Amino acid sequence: MKILIVDDEELLVKGIRFNLQNDGYKTVTGKDGLEAVELAKQEQPDLIILDVMMPNLDGLVACAQIREFSNVPIILLTAKTDDIDKLMGFENGADDYITKPFNILELKARIRALLRRSATGAEHGNTLTIGNITLDLDARNAYKSGQLVDLTAREYDMIEFLMKNPNKVYSRENLLDSVWSYEYRSDIRTVDVHIRRLREKLEDDPAEPQYLMTKWGVGYFFRKQ
Repeated sequence: MKILIVDDEELLVKGIRFNLQNDGYKTVTGKDGLEAVELAKQEQPDLIILDVMMPNLDGLVACAQIREFSNVPIILLTAKTDDIDKLMGFENGADDYITKPFNILELKARIRALLRRSATGAEHGNTLTIGNITLDLDARNAYKSGQLVDLTAREYDMIEFLMKNPNKVYSRENLLDSVWSYEYRSDIRTVDVHIRRLREKLEDDPAEPQYLMTKWGVGYFFRKQ
């Protein structure tokens, strides 16, 4: 597995690279957002660790540009603790974030979780279909009326979980526990962002969804008629 690490803090990059190489990962490094985009194209990494505050091109813009050509899992590193900054990361296509300073063991756990989720099975054909939405559960691909839809790793996790449990309402807290698998209790709006993005990608009319429904005051569910 190859991981791209992009941060303008040289010592931090060296520390992350050392720990990941000790775990058997191949690593590529960069120091700004422009390099992040170019290296993502050239190296085709399996995962990207991307700092938010960088020169030339910040991490949020770089993340959005990478999303134009790749669905590789992206973890944002941020020194900011405000929820709005983290939500902006998800808006731009990030799959996860971690706040500086962080424990390297936590970062490695996040990496393993995302790589495990994004791993593509060797066999295809294990599918789940409701209405005009189909999931290839082995390849982790989503299709709308037979057309492939580009989803981030977290967006796919969300739609798969809801489609496997149709008509069951989940609170934001339930979804955070089930899809993210660790504490995001202070960031429940993360769920709202992902639901909105899924509606934009999978619903014919995001303003009047057919599948991704809201039960006001309770949570969300995938409607199966």
